[in-house]
Amino acid sequence: TITMQVARNFFLSKEKTLTRKFTEVLLAFKIEHSLSKDQILELYINQIYLGQRAYGFAAAAQIYFGKPLEQISLAEMAMLAGLPKAPSSFNPVVNPKRAKLRQQYVLRRMRELGFITDDQWQSADKQVLAVKKYVNEYSVKADHFSEMVRQIMYDRFKDEAYTSGFRVHTTLSVNHQEAAHVAVRKGVIEYDRRRGYRGAESYAELGPSPGEEDFEDALQDESESDDIYPALVLDVSARAVKVYRKGGETFEITGEGLKFAQKMIGDKAPANQRLRRGAVIRVQKDEKGQWGISQLPQAEAALVSLDPADGAVRALIGGFDFNRNKYNHVTQALRQPGSSFKPFIYSAALEKGFTPATIINDSPLTFDASQTGSEPWEPKNFDGKFEGPMRLRTALTKSKNLVSVRILQSITPQYAQDYITRFGFEAKYHPPYLTMALGAGNATPMQMVGGYAVFANGGFRVTPYFISRIEDAKGNIVAQARPDRAGEGAERAIDSRNAFIMTSILQDVVRAGTATRAMQLGRNDLAGKTGTTNEFVDAWFCGFGSGLVAVAWIGYDNPHTLGHNETGSQAALPMWITYMGKALKGVEEAPKAVPEGVVQVRINPDSGLRESDGRGIPEYFYQEFLPPERDGDSSPMGASPGKPADDVKGQLF
Repeated sequence: TITMQVARNFFLSKEKTLTRKFTEVLLAFKIEHSLSKDQILELYINQIYLGQRAYGFAAAAQIYFGKPLEQISLAEMAMLAGLPKAPSSFNPVVNPKRAKLRQQYVLRRMRELGFITDDQWQSADKQVLAVKKYVNEYSVKADHFSEMVRQIMYDRFKDEAYTSGFRVHTTLSVNHQEAAHVAVRKGVIEYDRRRGYRGAESYAELGPSPGEEDFEDALQDESESDDIYPALVLDVSARAVKVYRKGGETFEITGEGLKFAQKMIGDKAPANQRLRRGAVIRVQKDEKGQWGISQLPQAEAALVSLDPADGAVRALIGGFDFNRNKYNHVTQALRQPGSSFKPFIYSAALEKGFTPATIINDSPLTFDASQTGSEPWEPKNFDGKFEGPMRLRTALTKSKNLVSVRILQSITPQYAQDYITRFGFEAKYHPPYLTMALGAGNATPMQMVGGYAVFANGGFRVTPYFISRIEDAKGNIVAQARPDRAGEGAERAIDSRNAFIMTSILQDVVRAGTATRAMQLGRNDLAGKTGTTNEFVDAWFCGFGSGLVAVAWIGYDNPHTLGHNETGSQAALPMWITYMGKALKGVEEAPKAVPEGVVQVRINPDSGLRESDGRGIPEYFYQEFLPPERDGDSSPMGASPGKPADDVKGQLF
């Protein structure tokens, strides 16, 4: 019923469970007791999906015909009225012939029921409809972003936001948003395919001689997800699967198109997953335009980017498919950031006198419950190995967990908890325990992109914003964004020297550490950090380059493992690379100027001490924390530059 559809669209997900169906029935009863039939119908026609990313008939009138709802003709009304049954099948842009047949059916029924005269019916039937094939203002795939803007407008203007004809100019870049959309879709689908095919979604009972109406009925509750379409299996053999795609197309899938689902073809496949006649599946075209069997990913993902100079959000993808899941993972999903949080701990250490050349021991550690806040803990490195004393720069480049814990132990978790609030993180989500060194707290992708912006812009905290200007119906400016810019009003979060040195270390992560895959972009100004949590539950990459900061995340809404070795480098970094490759195309590299108070000297790579004869490797230091000179080969291994060398054991923690 319409009431049940209202309950489903407004309050429930599209999962197919008995619990959800029962909840839908209860909600429908409550709605019917609370609202009149007209009120329920109003909700329905303003919310129902009508194809082409149109929700409600007013939006559909603009998208399909480029005019307000009150100005459309009878013929156009009939076309729109035919959409609710199957928006993809009767979409006049995608399927004009089927849409025309559906429109004619609606007009005939209107005449038969006495709603229109014979003359009106004949006139409307003959009218040639000018369906708009492309409307630029609706072309950007930015549903989560648009919903955020809608909420901002409603909070400020209440119901006038819908009736006063405001024109909202946002910070979004069309090119960046499209790149982000492609990056997330590609990244999640590639991850999902690595996990294997799960089989048919459901099964429909088909009679001995079913027709197209039967096929459409079997698929009526299934919606497409961008380029992933629902389809009904009509016949199966070892070498071919014949399917009916929602919308009227019948074709065979063979060869490469079957490989992904091959294990679900044949009697050996589980009965509740097997591809057989009546199976509801998903199909998708490959890069060569050939149809293949696909599936809807179960994992979610997010990508957000902003201009670190002022916080203008350039791209925001809040999830894999807004129509399937409206939860905005960029702003709402508090997830463990894992190793992508380490740079903030290392930044705190620089403020405490550590340097990139400080030697810290990568060796085993154990802690009791009082030190961790939960239970005894023996942290491990990702590879399970220990490399002994190493420089701080090397430790972050290699993402060494034991070194991070020792650093936090030295500066104290309480200090670090207070320090990270400078970047915009909330202390309550990062308890002051040693596990904070490994990103065991919680942060949203929006918080992470704001935090990395501090490194990218030289140490200033900027506030992300989405709307640059609001105009009324006459073009008068109602509101104008005036963001505080880095170096021009924005609050300084950290020393410019700190930001410079941290950027230098994070560039090494890309050049020689866990994010070397990003070198395929052919740029020398990229910096960032991978993040992977315990059991591979969350995967991150946070990074920046040439005036743009971006964060990519992937995981499940019901947190569980992504799978063995699905690290930040494997699962999240590819999305970031795809996005940045397009977003920074044609953008010149922007090397960071060395700030006043930072000096570069040559050091011994093993001891971290200064070389006086021009040997060694270059390293950056605060001017007041220069390391002592190396005295031949007599300097004790493990001496911390900038600190006395007489307590090696203490310096190695």
